[in-house]
Amino acid sequence: MDRQAGSAIFFHLHLVSDSTGETLNAVAKAACAQFEMGQPIEHVHTLVRNVRQLEAALAEIEEYPGIVLHTMVNPDLRATLDERCRKLGQPSFAVLEPVLTLLGAYLGVESSHRPGAQHELDAKYFARIEALNFAMMHDDGQGAQSLNGADVVLVGVSRTSKTPTCIYLANRGVKAGNIPLVLGIPLPRELDTLERPLVVGLLASPERLIQIRRNRLLALDEQAETEYINLDTVRAEVAFGRKLFAEKNWPVIDVTRRSIEETAAAIINLLSRHRNQTRVV
Repeated sequence: MDRQAGSAIFFHLHLVSDSTGETLNAVAKAACAQFEMGQPIEHVHTLVRNVRQLEAALAEIEEYPGIVLHTMVNPDLRATLDERCRKLGQPSFAVLEPVLTLLGAYLGVESSHRPGAQHELDAKYFARIEALNFAMMHDDGQGAQSLNGADVVLVGVSRTSKTPTCIYLANRGVKAGNIPLVLGIPLPRELDTLERPLVVGLLASPERLIQIRRNRLLALDEQAETEYINLDTVRAEVAFGRKLFAEKNWPVIDVTRRSIEETAAAIINLLSRHRNQTRVV
């Protein structure tokens, strides 16, 4: 561990996984985000499934002492890793162990100890691929005639994160399409005849929208001032959206201070309630 200028604390963080490491990486990032001064130097060891591969990871762990987080489901490899870390005086933690123990106790069965079980090419995997294809085919108002096959349809003005939210939802197996809301342009007629999907309106503050839009224009090397970033115009867009969503009785999410993940989580909660209400009816 090394404390650098500005009081930042740099430390080595070893992530050891017998699969792709996605789960471990997500956990590590979520944990490290809670320590603003902590600056991890990541050492990623993925697909560690035999003794030789584990020894290679341990050699790097010994060379760069730090914290070791792992998702090793093989009990022998996990025990070896923990024991060697103990001898090296380095803390190690199996991030899935508490959850696996809880599930095992509740279900009364042992885990299967299958590395990468969550990435198997099962029905859920293909459902995610299908959802991703759906999102791409129903982006920005495309494919309106088949929107009834969606789980969720997002409606919002430009730069309310409709597309990235749809893609994120697709990775959760949720079929999502999106429709842009533009002053003077009518929405697709199909929106009024949807039976299955949940329609959600997305809003953001005019000031935030202008900031994002201006950055977008700069990225495109567009310097001219346009109605796209005119405050009065953007305010009118937001007011129109808010009025429309109220008239349609669509749930609304303000994305001004939300990340894509937070917006998607809110949509998934709304979708769950929508499905439960549909079943009751």
